[in-house]
Amino acid sequence: MAERNAKIPAENTDSAKGFAFALAAYLLWGFLPFFMKAVAHIPAPEVVAHRIVWSVPLAGLVLLWLGRTHEVKLALKSPSMLRMAALTAVLVTINWGIYVWAIGAGRAIETALGYYINPLFSIFLGAVLLKERPNAAQMVAIALAAVAVAVLAFDAGGLPWVSIGLCISWGFYAFFRKTLPIGPNQGFFLEVLLLSIPAVGYIIWLEATGQGHFGDTGVADVLWLLSCGIVTAVPLMIYANGAKLLRLSTIGIMQYIAPTMIFVIAVFVFHEPFGTAKLIAFALIWAALFVYSGAMLAESRARRATQPAPAE
Repeated sequence: MAERNAKIPAENTDSAKGFAFALAAYLLWGFLPFFMKAVAHIPAPEVVAHRIVWSVPLAGLVLLWLGRTHEVKLALKSPSMLRMAALTAVLVTINWGIYVWAIGAGRAIETALGYYINPLFSIFLGAVLLKERPNAAQMVAIALAAVAVAVLAFDAGGLPWVSIGLCISWGFYAFFRKTLPIGPNQGFFLEVLLLSIPAVGYIIWLEATGQGHFGDTGVADVLWLLSCGIVTAVPLMIYANGAKLLRLSTIGIMQYIAPTMIFVIAVFVFHEPFGTAKLIAFALIWAALFVYSGAMLAESRARRATQPAPAE
């Protein structure tokens, strides 16, 4: 997403700077399972609370440095914007909570699947909520993803709720986030600012009851929890500044970097079980993404071919 007041490049061009920013963000997200594995001994709700609390000063400093605090001040005076920001904040908290728990519980493969399915779920949301008509390739991709979920459900005797939970929470977050008339950096700050109120209260309660890990369990845990703000805020803000310098089709392809890295880490580093059913499901998902991405790139090329050449 682009800053509302930022200068946006021509739609048919990519910036090397934008590519570098986006690549850095996706690589950071791809390596995030290592961090979450390191804090797996800390309950997921506590980790999420610290992700929220320590993101506030980082995001605030970035906005001060960029001189972008005006939109936040206006948003804090708008009840309708605060309600929408509260909704998106709840959705992103659910997404973070599922992700943190799943990595610690040895279910990183399911998180990768969830983020693979996400763009296809966004198309489905557009069709249901906005009455957008998917093209033939998109319908085939959605059908393949649905079959993949069915295969996993049949094999496990129940739905892969981690994948579905991540997909649905992030899909609705992205859907409602688009209706929030504020830039990505400002929106992120507003969300964590609102969330920091219950998060601080929760952390204080944990420490007061002897259940917290911010002090009583050693310096290492303090450093891990302080780092939660860095691993949360930095990739999001790097991405926000890179996305506005890239075509949507480029971002659409690059978004598969992180789940691919998570998948590789889960199988070859964390040694999570990867049986026949998961192999079939991922083959179906990869086929769906191939169909979806190929159609998206073809549409992008066709659109650029019909655009007039820029004047010298």
